Amino acid sequence: MLTVGRFRTDALPRSDRFARWQQCMTDVVAPMEITSPHADDFWADHRLLRVEDTLLWPTCLHASRYRRTPRLIRQSDPGLLHMTLVLPGSGTVLVEQGGLRSAVGPYDLYVLDVSRPSDVGTVDEPIVGVGVDFPRSLLPLPTSTSLDELLGRPLSGRHGFGALFSQFVTHLVDQSDSYGPADGPRLNRVLLDLAAGLLAGGLDRETALSPETRTRNLVLTIRTFIGRNLHDPRLTPAAVAAAHHISTRHLHRLFQQEGTTVAALIRSRRLERARRDLADPALAHTPLHTIAARCGFGAPAHFSRVFRAAHGMSPSDYRHAGLRDRAEPAR
Repeated sequence: MLTVGRFRTDALPRSDRFARWQQCMTDVVAPMEITSPHADDFWADHRLLRVEDTLLWPTCLHASRYRRTPRLIRQSDPGLLHMTLVLPGSGTVLVEQGGLRSAVGPYDLYVLDVSRPSDVGTVDEPIVGVGVDFPRSLLPLPTSTSLDELLGRPLSGRHGFGALFSQFVTHLVDQSDSYGPADGPRLNRVLLDLAAGLLAGGLDRETALSPETRTRNLVLTIRTFIGRNLHDPRLTPAAVAAAHHISTRHLHRLFQQEGTTVAALIRSRRLERARRDLADPALAHTPLHTIAARCGFGAPAHFSRVFRAAHGMSPSDYRHAGLRDRAEPAR
């Protein structure tokens, strides 16, 4: 993944800021009619990330309004589907497309077809969020699928595929330096699969997803479930399968294709969480049995045995070694 660019108004003369922001939005998405009560002293901080043909742009800016009119659409129609995840710190975003007008708040999303007229903005509060733009033709849904009833409508970013999509987008934004160009195809596939799952769920048409997309999304959902429930000692393959209404045999087949087993995944995730806690100076006085319990290891002796097998030393020795290394002055 590449950081294509960053736009900040701070270094610009006040008289140029709003015009340069208008040009930035034209270059990133498409020509828009933009207005703002702060046009004379506009402020914006915008970063642009490219994942193959998908663009992500985390943005924080003054209250403003964005209109795609028929004239501007005739001038330029990139064929994009636009989604925005509204983040804390943002005012309520008013969204209108296809005759539907909605209010979208933090932690929720909205979808726009850039090829159709739209009107988006806040009245007097900042806009904070992450925009995601990708060619509509790349969405893994049948070409006959109509998204009309979703356009301009708020979609939950707290539950189901909305939560998965939101978490993945914010992860990419926060960890963009961890990925290189070679990771682009896989990351883009996950983004598009999650977007398709979110939209299909909003349409109540999950069956419209291809079998491959449904399988990948199910695996992502299961991985997220495991990560959220590592503390529970009752987290077993059977419990995971039951929570997702599939058989244990089907669960094992899914993860066989991933090159691992569910039991191995749970164990490795628990060990990694325990390793991070043991290496955290802020938890230096937390009893080992407390760390074992919060990572889902029911018995301290079992935790010690499994940790030693994975890291070659006991949990207490690992903690002391980490603290000693931090205390020694650099040479």
